[in-house]
Order: sequence, then structure tokens, then C-alpha cells
Amino acid sequence: MPKSKTQGRAVVRIVATDYLITMKIISMQPEHWDQVKTIYEQGIATGHATFQTSAPEWDEWNESHLAKGRLIAIDENSNVLGWAALTPVSGRCVYAGVAEVSVYLSESARGKGIGKTLLAELIGTSERDGFWTLQAGVLRENISSIKIHEACGFHIVGVRERLGQLKGTWRDVVLLERRSLVVGV
Repeated sequence: MPKSKTQGRAVVRIVATDYLITMKIISMQPEHWDQVKTIYEQGIATGHATFQTSAPEWDEWNESHLAKGRLIAIDENSNVLGWAALTPVSGRCVYAGVAEVSVYLSESARGKGIGKTLLAELIGTSERDGFWTLQAGVLRENISSIKIHEACGFHIVGVRERLGQLKGTWRDVVLLERRSLVVGV
């Protein structure tokens, strides 16, 4: 899939035979929360994105995610197409360079390369901020998310079987990891 991108967080064009998308990847701000929350709720509705059964309010989400590495993809009308963010894996100082990634797309933006573009930008942002390891826990049934992570350099560490219940059903989580090739080497 041909892509063109200028330096930094600028216009990204994704071209395929059946669509053309022009978008910007920018830092998420509190005023984007309503659209981000809607996208989060769409992910929850799939039953394959998270163990969460409802989206948190802004204050809770803001507290649980790192201030660094909060990105959104917006179209030319400032509609949020998707978001990506980092959460700490531990409060211990030795894990300051390790974070878990989240990537969510609006229903209309799925299958168009936007998730891969967001994740790739999040990786670059995380490395500029000194992160050496990124992790992702993906419900086993979310094949597209696993493939996006693998395409961005993540590898499967293992499967955490019956890790948690979602609506009364035990679910497996695929643990993926990406080590930076520039930070911590």
C-alpha cells in the first residue's frame, strides 16, 4: 500500500484502489475526548478489543494513560478516525521505559491502514520519549490487531490463557512485545 508522509506529525496520505484518505496525526487534547470515547465504545461493542465493558470518563482515562504518546488521526474535517496511547506497565522506576499500547479505530476507519499508521507513529513518538519496550495485550480473536502489531515489529511472546472473563466467558490474551532498535541498545 503506497504511503507518503512528511516529517513529523503532518499530513499522511494512504492510497489504495478503492479509497484515498488524507489525515493528520496529532497529539490528543482534552477537547478530543468525546470523539475518542465514542471510538473506545465502538471497540468495546466488538467484544474483541478490551475487557472493559464501558468507557471511562475523561478524568479516569487521563489518570491511567501516560501524558506522552497520546495520538489521534483526524481527517480534513477534524473528525477523529482513531487514537493511540500509552499506559505504564508498572510504577517501579526500572520500568519507566516500558509501556503498553492501545490503538482504537472508528468503525468507518477500520481496514484502511489507519491503525498501522497510528501505531507506527506511536512507536516513533515513544522512542523519542525514551521508551525501549512496548507491549500489547490483544484478545486472541482480534486477528486484525495482532497482524497490525506484527507488521509494526511486535512479536508474540505468548498466550495468556483464560486471563479474564468478559461477559461470563473466559478469554485468552496474546501478549506481544516490541523492543526498540534505537533506545536501550
